[in-house]
Amino acid sequence: MNAPAKIRVTSLYQFASFPDPAALRGPLADACAAAGLKGTLLLAHEGINGTIAGPDAGIEAVLSVIRALPGCAGLDVKNDFVEAMPFHRMKVRLKAEIVTLGVDGIDPTRDVGTYVEPADWNALIAEPGTILIDTRNDYEVDIGTFPGAINPRTSSFRDFPAWFRAQRAALVDGAAAPKVAMFCTGGIRCEKATAFLKAEGIADVHHLKGGILRYLETVPAAESVWEGECFVFDQRVAVGQGLAPGTHALCHACRRPVSPEAQTSPLYEPGVRCPACANERQDDQRCRYAERQRQVELATERGEAHLGESRGSNGRRLSCPGAGPLFE
Repeated sequence: MNAPAKIRVTSLYQFASFPDPAALRGPLADACAAAGLKGTLLLAHEGINGTIAGPDAGIEAVLSVIRALPGCAGLDVKNDFVEAMPFHRMKVRLKAEIVTLGVDGIDPTRDVGTYVEPADWNALIAEPGTILIDTRNDYEVDIGTFPGAINPRTSSFRDFPAWFRAQRAALVDGAAAPKVAMFCTGGIRCEKATAFLKAEGIADVHHLKGGILRYLETVPAAESVWEGECFVFDQRVAVGQGLAPGTHALCHACRRPVSPEAQTSPLYEPGVRCPACANERQDDQRCRYAERQRQVELATERGEAHLGESRGSNGRRLSCPGAGPLFE
């Protein structure tokens, strides 16, 4: 008997200038429907971001449509393959931003920092005077980062502008021509952050092309300076060098990573709570989480995927619909 065909899952983003993103929505939704795809695509004046899943030929057909859009010829994608469709439906949505910074007038298509290839990243961040900033959320930074990186301790990317403005004097004042290097998981946040810093008058700004994931994938372990693990927005939870599976679990109550040490805590209950959120939820919420976890465990015992759960080509679970792995 032939093995079932695997479903391709493709995450993508591209900053581009779309004068009328609403006019693109219908044709793009039609192309996805004709190709038999499901997932989510976000459209904004600043470009496109999203994750789509379906047959390989269908994915390629839709990527051809996207790459034909203005400024999208160099569309960046990341792929995985799963046994079952991870999404319930296809959604093409209009948004104010494809990654939310919350500052008007920031345009990565007009003015953005210098892209740095992973092979050149170590040399840049080792240069004396380079200000290295991790643009990810605090719970991401806590499990791994580059040595010497500043952690803004933000809970959301939209907090980054206020943090930078509050810390600007301490960060860059006194430097004749400050050099700033920034990074994030997949490249989209740090790319937009460089556009923000340039709008704030910082001229010498750099960002890691393809993000931490491309660095871990392409830089040899013997040359890597990354410390810890990299949080990812699917149920691998975290990865290490060469994108090998990490050691963290995911708390399905608060969506934070749970370290091996925290997993031994009496406050950790898989699917229900972790030490970080033990005091953040009500009893009725805990009851719902516990029932959901019971259903997941029953499905596992039967060898089935629970609703919203799908397994990647290496057996790992991918994120549920609604928490789809858009580029971060």
